[in-house]
Amino acid sequence: WCQENGYNLDTDGLKIYTTIDSRMQQYAQEAVNSQMKLLQRRLENVWGNENPWRTSDGNEILDFPEKAAQRLPYYDALKKKYTNNQDSIDYYLNLPKKMKVFNWNGEKEVEYSTIDSIKYYAKILNTGMMTMDPFNGHIKVWIGGIDHNYFNYDHVNQAKRQAGSTFKPFAYLAALEAGMNPCDKLVDKPVRIPYGKTVYWEPKNSDWNFSWREMSLRAAMGKSVNSITAQITQQVGAENVVKYAHLSGIESDLQAVPSVSLGPNDVSVFEMVRAYGTFLNKGIRSEPILVERITDQDGNVIEKFKSKQKRTLSEEIAWLMLYMLRGGMDEPGGTSQALWEWDLFKKNNQIGGKTGTSSDYVDGWYMGVTKDLVTGVWVGCDERSVHFKSSETGEGSRTALPIFAKFMEKVYKDPKLGITLGPFPKPSVTITRVYQCPTPRYEEDTFDVDSLYIDSMLIPDVGSDTAIKAVPEIPNPLTPREPEIKTGQQPANRPPAATKAEPVKEEEKSRKQLREERRGNKAKPNN
Repeated sequence: WCQENGYNLDTDGLKIYTTIDSRMQQYAQEAVNSQMKLLQRRLENVWGNENPWRTSDGNEILDFPEKAAQRLPYYDALKKKYTNNQDSIDYYLNLPKKMKVFNWNGEKEVEYSTIDSIKYYAKILNTGMMTMDPFNGHIKVWIGGIDHNYFNYDHVNQAKRQAGSTFKPFAYLAALEAGMNPCDKLVDKPVRIPYGKTVYWEPKNSDWNFSWREMSLRAAMGKSVNSITAQITQQVGAENVVKYAHLSGIESDLQAVPSVSLGPNDVSVFEMVRAYGTFLNKGIRSEPILVERITDQDGNVIEKFKSKQKRTLSEEIAWLMLYMLRGGMDEPGGTSQALWEWDLFKKNNQIGGKTGTSSDYVDGWYMGVTKDLVTGVWVGCDERSVHFKSSETGEGSRTALPIFAKFMEKVYKDPKLGITLGPFPKPSVTITRVYQCPTPRYEEDTFDVDSLYIDSMLIPDVGSDTAIKAVPEIPNPLTPREPEIKTGQQPANRPPAATKAEPVKEEEKSRKQLREERRGNKAKPNN
């Protein structure tokens, strides 16, 4: 701007007013520091003494530090100085020297070689976070990383990473644009989608299971069901998923492959916040801005800046997308429900959101939407070969979501910010689609497999010489007991019980009669 308008940024005394809210920025920084310190300890505990740089099948990349060193300017300088003599290059790469390194407990002085330093920093988790008011495009929070002094790389707009399931809403957006509604149902089942002439794509759900149940589009998005998202993508076309992602605010190149809705393409936090903001801003895409106005040293306004805005979605579709995003909290098994752990839901407050995790838990995402703000959070290592091992430690709901939650908890508790608790606004246009379809909550009956009634003390001992032996009936505590019937009383609605003949008792004989019978038996001749 200065070059275009003939100003010198260093000498002209310009005053630049940014859109960043210093208090919100501070709360975001506190949330990041709190969670990232915890996550760093978790990553170190997960790997212990093992090296974490791994291939996708879990094998250690043995030459990782050396390959990483070859990308450094220092390596090129050594090659030039020692005319490609590898022994000399290796000597200096492994030569320890005093240096200061980043540490969550404070700057740390160490004696590390270049190789040691590469190994140390490869294990450090980083983050990018951005919050925007989509109604005017003002960026309120921008955290490019955990420490700018040690990581001169912006993880909001400069870095691009696989979006994982945070990209799924664009598939459901394409479905709505194609005429479907949130209550349309598909079955969670295995799918086999052709990709080319001889290649097939067979997506698995995150838990590797299929429920074989029908579920609404809202429930499927809320639970982040891969199989249904893949079916939707097949129906609407991958190219349309790409189309509506671009309309919403994604500008990166996107490959229209069958798996596009599961987030294999690299995008930035900046783009994702802009795109989700379109849903909250009633279908109007707002370009995020960082500078609000510039004045001279006397306070005279030189220029004001406003977000460029353009309608890209209808208001009805945008409202339905917000309703779909709320499914992460409302639907049974919704992936945003970890938010219940924080003080976020007084005064009927509503939050929409989407978790995301890329393959091998390399990237963890959370996109959070309230009635006032849109926030995007990414967590991961700069080296993609370094990551968590499992969903319990590395999925977005356990890495990125807590940063959003801790941040919003602080924001809501500061009345001076003007960000209040409360529900999303009701639609200002007529909603013509069917969208109210509560999902039944299925409860598994575990009585047969998790009960004291299946106990060795209650199973009769069957002898080896017994082919069939009656097993005593085990009472079911879930079955109401019938009322006790008194003697002589006939239970209602039952046929009369069959009378049972009593055996005729033999008359007791006297001793004299028994002696006479024995004498008589002895007198009988043998046949």
